[in-house]
Amino acid sequence: MTATRISPWIPVVLWAAVIFTLSSVPDLGTGLGTWDTVLRKIAHAAEYALLGALLYRAVRNAPAALLLASAYAVTDEIHQTFVSGRHGSPVDWLIDTAGAAVGVAIAVRVWR
Repeated sequence: MTATRISPWIPVVLWAAVIFTLSSVPDLGTGLGTWDTVLRKIAHAAEYALLGALLYRAVRNAPAALLLASAYAVTDEIHQTFVSGRHGSPVDWLIDTAGAAVGVAIAVRVWR
């Protein structure tokens, strides 16, 4: 495999590692009540929007990028079930996937 084929995957792997690391933090609560929940859900969507965009850049196929991002979101939610103070959530998976869809849609326009 050439460096040209590998290099688009480096940001994907690094960003997936950031997501994994954040998911390993036992409690990300800010104590802001309802705003805490809203901000965390926005963060979910934003981190997966970036992942979706990076995946599109790597594979140049929108459905494949979305499928890969959504699959990673499933593994992320499963991972969270093993972290004290966290839990996996189908709603979070949907939010992650929606964020990835937005990221892929933006990336399609940018990197045609």
